[in-house]
Amino acid sequence: MEVSRAEKMKTVLRVTSGNFLEMFDFFLFGIYASHIAHTFFPNDNEFVSMISTFLSFAAGFVMRPIGALVLGPYIDRIGRRKGLIVTLSIMAMGTILMAFVPGYATIGIAAPLLVLIGRLLQGFSAGVELGGVSVYLSEMATPGHKGFYVSWQSASQQVAIVVGALLGFLLNRMLMPQQISDWGWRIPFFIGCMIVPFIFVIRRSLQETKEFANRKHQPTTREIFATLISNWGVVLGGVGMVIMTTVSFYLITVYTPSFGKTVLKLSESDALLATMAVGISNFIWLPIAGAVSDKVGRKPILITFSLLALFTAYPALSWLIANITFERMVIVELWLSFIYAWYNGAMVVALTEVIPGSVRTAGFSLAYSLATTLGGSSLAISTWLIESRQDKAAPGYWMGFAGLCGLLATLFLYRRGAAAARAARA
Repeated sequence: MEVSRAEKMKTVLRVTSGNFLEMFDFFLFGIYASHIAHTFFPNDNEFVSMISTFLSFAAGFVMRPIGALVLGPYIDRIGRRKGLIVTLSIMAMGTILMAFVPGYATIGIAAPLLVLIGRLLQGFSAGVELGGVSVYLSEMATPGHKGFYVSWQSASQQVAIVVGALLGFLLNRMLMPQQISDWGWRIPFFIGCMIVPFIFVIRRSLQETKEFANRKHQPTTREIFATLISNWGVVLGGVGMVIMTTVSFYLITVYTPSFGKTVLKLSESDALLATMAVGISNFIWLPIAGAVSDKVGRKPILITFSLLALFTAYPALSWLIANITFERMVIVELWLSFIYAWYNGAMVVALTEVIPGSVRTAGFSLAYSLATTLGGSSLAISTWLIESRQDKAAPGYWMGFAGLCGLLATLFLYRRGAAAARAARA
């Protein structure tokens, strides 16, 4: 029986709900980085305190490849639906720790250690969450519309960004700065904990994808690792493509509140409003880019927007730094959002297409998590670049480098694919 478009979109909502929770928590860490630094990593030197906080944030990304290698083959073996419930369970534990761990002043060194454990748990889970969601969406999509359906994996994260920024904006209006620093920053994390049971309920209602259910042979873990090794070139090419996505995403979303407040010296409310604008922009452009890639192909979009990142990121930030205003910050952030969303709208579905189906979750997750180890370090890298070069526009160099990685990886993977197609016809 043919499933209606409305039913498919309901399935998209159920699948992407965990993505919302993951990004909501990750993004809150960026919004309240200065308060988290004060609570868990106190230091007289603001730079040392912030870099310690951002390194703790980045530690979660170190666990992502491990999560991909452990959980990816598990999901390829037991099924997409069960795997998405497992990843949500692990992710929820990290969220609860972040919300309830007392500060350094109360329990000493145990406070930052428990926060670090929470980040590691979330990183382990997230190592396969994006891959599991993307693969599920690609396998349930109607023919000729994979780009549109898979783009909702990233679009769901933008809802989390808008909600997180809006909560931060409202807290700034309702509480005094000292109240936010002391306890108010935890409120959004408590809300994240309250969302968890709801997401469990809607994910449990998922059906297994037909593509997975119809397989006559479910590969063993040994077979999955053997296939991954034989396709190492595809995985490394995928890493290059994903670097462009993760670096640009974390720069324009998670890093923006800290960048606006601590570097540009704008008000926290202005930085959060700019971030909300980015989330809304991403949410609009991502499905459009995915749908357009279904019509014109993935490669032209990937090349065009890699080049735009390479050649315009630093000049755009330099223009902002030359005359820092809220209006200029919004303009620059929306431009970088436009680049990110169009690239990502084509990239995620492209990655599901170039990886063999039998290891699709493991291969996608491994490529994504290895790249995200760099992309998720963007907060620490940007802070270090600004400090070492004494240039507030220095994060533009990092995004330009990411654009170069995306360009080279795209050219490599599509040339490799064309060569493989010619060999098959010979």
